[in-house]
Amino acid sequence: MDASLIAALGLGFLLGLRHAMEADHVAAMSTIVSQERGFVRSCLRGTFWGIGHTLALLAAGVVIIAFKLRIPPEVERGVEAVIALVLVGLGGHVLLRAIGAASVHRHEHTHDGVTHQHLHVHVGAGHSHAHVHLLTGTRRSLLLGLLHGLGGGGALVLVVMTTMPSPAAAFLYILVFGLGSTAGMLVLSGLIGLPFALLAPGSFRAATALQIVVGVVSVLIGVLMLTGLHAA
Repeated sequence: MDASLIAALGLGFLLGLRHAMEADHVAAMSTIVSQERGFVRSCLRGTFWGIGHTLALLAAGVVIIAFKLRIPPEVERGVEAVIALVLVGLGGHVLLRAIGAASVHRHEHTHDGVTHQHLHVHVGAGHSHAHVHLLTGTRRSLLLGLLHGLGGGGALVLVVMTTMPSPAAAFLYILVFGLGSTAGMLVLSGLIGLPFALLAPGSFRAATALQIVVGVVSVLIGVLMLTGLHAA
């Protein structure tokens, strides 16, 4: 194997790692992982995101090589807009779930013959699920990966791919880049899921607070992406 190709593949792996850490990827994965309470399940979400991301790039690469096409800027901006809307939707979903877990009750208390009314917020229901379904929710991660594979950095990879000396080298570059992004997202999803996994089973308030933060950040990033696309 040519030394320059090896260097290009090594760079592709590092770019894949970096690509996984982009703000929209972090926000999207946070909304999914925030609803988990298991470290292994969180890591699986990131892994399936990476698989979907790589499959999307490979499919686009086949089309580009077979038909000698290039991705128009309008298509790339359209995909980025969809990603931004998905981030807003995911963040909103997490916020609704977090708010829905809280219930407000009015209680009366009598102290020294004087009756007071207090509002109390109750978060979570003490229900625990005894079964662990590792693959539940992986389909959503896979679909998100497919979508992100066609936007932003994914489109840049397809451009770099056209500079490879042969179609085989181009596909190898995509696979290595995909491996890097999958590894990066696996680590990222594990780190995001760690605080939720370490929370005590009854720590509903802490989990809800974290989910609210994740939801707000996801919505803000989605709105900022839409604003940037509109300004461009």
